[in-house]
Amino acid sequence: MYARSLAALCTLGLLLSSCGPVRPVAASPSPGVERIGHVIVVYLENRSFDGLYGSFPGANGLPQAAAIAPQLDKAGNPYAALPRAMDNSKTPAVADARFPTELANRPFDLASYAPADQPIGNPVHRFYQEQLQIDGGKMDRFVAWTDVGGLVMGTYDARELPIGRLAAQYTLTDNFFHAAFGGSFLNHMWLACACTPAWSDAPKARVAQVESDGRLAKDGDLTPDGFVVNTTYTVNAPHPKTTAAADLLPSLTNPTIGDRLTAKGVDWAWYSGGWDDAIAGRPDPTFVFHHQPFAYFASYADGTDGRRQHLKDERDFMSALRDRTLPAVSFVKPIGADSGHPKYGDVRRGEDHVAALVKAVQDSEYWKDTVIVLTYDENGGFWDHVAPPTIDRWGPGTRVPTIVVSPFAKKGYVDHTRYDTTSILRLIEIRWGLDPLGPRDAAADPLTGAFGF
Repeated sequence: MYARSLAALCTLGLLLSSCGPVRPVAASPSPGVERIGHVIVVYLENRSFDGLYGSFPGANGLPQAAAIAPQLDKAGNPYAALPRAMDNSKTPAVADARFPTELANRPFDLASYAPADQPIGNPVHRFYQEQLQIDGGKMDRFVAWTDVGGLVMGTYDARELPIGRLAAQYTLTDNFFHAAFGGSFLNHMWLACACTPAWSDAPKARVAQVESDGRLAKDGDLTPDGFVVNTTYTVNAPHPKTTAAADLLPSLTNPTIGDRLTAKGVDWAWYSGGWDDAIAGRPDPTFVFHHQPFAYFASYADGTDGRRQHLKDERDFMSALRDRTLPAVSFVKPIGADSGHPKYGDVRRGEDHVAALVKAVQDSEYWKDTVIVLTYDENGGFWDHVAPPTIDRWGPGTRVPTIVVSPFAKKGYVDHTRYDTTSILRLIEIRWGLDPLGPRDAAADPLTGAFGF
């Protein structure tokens, strides 16, 4: 089934691109949305819904997953037991001694072996691999196509964590999918432009090779027809100093949500942890270059007014709260150590950081008209039992947790409406009367089920 779908991706390449032009349409009315004065999007890292909220009361979680098929190996045979959890922070990867040699072929409690304040391995999460893991919606090959063994089946109980407590107070969405298959690069792009960037003259060595029968012959960062789907750095600062010039993606000209807001005279900013140090050439070891999507675009290239006005350090967000200069739309990207990303930090540190940020907003004058959306860029290679819908060649990918924290959010509510990352864009578009960026955000539900205006 995957072979057929992957072959179709190659043939549809130039026929179905979410980067193509979209006929402007008027923003649809949504009663009560005009009461929103500020939207704050906090973009966290690498967790599936079941991986954090599978035990959350009222959510579609682990109880509903009990009857699904076990994980299969690459040959299609059920594992007798999950492979040993691996620690790939070391090269080569080694067995993680905290975990038993064998675990039953089903989800297990991570905290029994690695509490939420401890680091764990970082599963592979790439464009083609996630599609192989999803396996046509059967969700049964996450273990087969990972590099950390059975670790991907581990789950924490969010009810014991700070963001989970916010979810219990406000609205948790349990049917929210990350926009595109794969990792952070592409899903940050989809938050910024609802698009997959094209690179017509990329180095051939970077391009994936897919056989006519759909087999992935060689992994790569670009599709055979030239779309960038895996980690790639921008020609603009900041990027790793060791990256060859030929491997740097030229500035993009696709329209972004920032462009749309600016054209309407609506102030906005991307606040990134560690940004100032990275621009100064002394990046923190956990600063992640490909988590800065707007830096890839010509409107925010080196030396532009757009960069100076809109790309800021996370510390500036706290200053804006204090100084009463918060823009209407804020995107907050914690530095790697504070983002919950397995490679750079741990779940607990990221959740404590976000809880403090939310508390600062709640204690400010902005709280009365603010919507805070806490979401994750992608699942990070961790298992989830719900098959994502089929929309286009890019995704959406696996389910991720999303919590809406606001005076307007329904209280103690689990929202089962289907959303994806572009739903956030659609909320912003409808609130400020912006034209959509592409067909995906134009058709997305703008988080309507989360609000009780």
